[in-house]
Amino acid sequence: MKTKILIALSALCLFASANTIAQTSLVLPEVSQLSEVKQRIGYTDITIIYHSPYVNGRKIWDELVPYGKVWRAGANENTTISFTDDVNINGSLLPAGTYGLHMIPGKDEWTIIFSKDHTSWGSFFYNEKEDALRVKTKPVAHNFQEWLDYTFTDRSATSANAALSWEKLLVPFTITVDVKNITLRHIREQLKNQPGFGWHGWEEAAHYCIENKFNYDEALKWVNRSILIDENFTNVAAKGQLLHLMGNTKAADSAARQVLTLAGTASETSVNQFGYELMTENDMPTALEIFKINLKKHPDSWNAYDSMGEAYGKAGDNKQSLSNYKTALSKAPDDQKDRIKKIIAGLQKS
Repeated sequence: MKTKILIALSALCLFASANTIAQTSLVLPEVSQLSEVKQRIGYTDITIIYHSPYVNGRKIWDELVPYGKVWRAGANENTTISFTDDVNINGSLLPAGTYGLHMIPGKDEWTIIFSKDHTSWGSFFYNEKEDALRVKTKPVAHNFQEWLDYTFTDRSATSANAALSWEKLLVPFTITVDVKNITLRHIREQLKNQPGFGWHGWEEAAHYCIENKFNYDEALKWVNRSILIDENFTNVAAKGQLLHLMGNTKAADSAARQVLTLAGTASETSVNQFGYELMTENDMPTALEIFKINLKKHPDSWNAYDSMGEAYGKAGDNKQSLSNYKTALSKAPDDQKDRIKKIIAGLQKS
């Protein structure tokens, strides 16, 4: 009987042991919370994923986070940073991809490390041979912050500063994107799809180059393709602007004459917008002609008179500017009246 009991108890223990091994740990809230921050520059998406520790009364710099040693720039597993296109970090090229983000803190200077290994735990398995890029940066004094955060600051059309901020320190690095050439790549891809079947996509592509003053030869092919599909005020106007930028005065003048002919068939908004583009280029004689055509076609439009007043003002004819603004005021909606009144008051004083 004893033997049978012992055998039964042994089997029970084995079962309990096997059952314990089969069980998994609970998933509980982490002290250092998982965080994610994203920023788009042009077409390029930048994503930083990190775990955010908090100060909790501790001395952070050169104690919890020692100077001169590689730090995971967060807590728990790798802090990662991803780029959907090639970028420049503090002026140095970094290819598109996902990287482990590490830092070497210092009193006056930090090293930012972008590692090809982005799947390891923290910096414990960091290997310098796997570095894709290292850059230097200067830490900046900052208002106290309990939780570690990453933010994007000082944003522009082509760049942003990514910054780690924690305790009383902010550590920035600058990300710059070649937005124009990346956009060109996307434009070319899109023109092989549905936008390439109509005139508008080709004209938009050319107009992007006009606005950014580059890639004129390809832009001319695009605008000619647009005109071939459907010649209209918008694409002929774009061609005229493009030829002017290319220095082809004779062809630009020819296109300008055609634009004046076509202006009467275009929408008020399109003609008005073209007039403002001409004003930006300081082609005031043509801009005034365009606004006059728009006004003739839309004599009850407060906006047409408003634009005409602005054009005359820029051309230095305050008398005509004042006259058109007064007419615009008499037709304008209530939410525009105060603005126009201020302009009129200014013209009357001059």
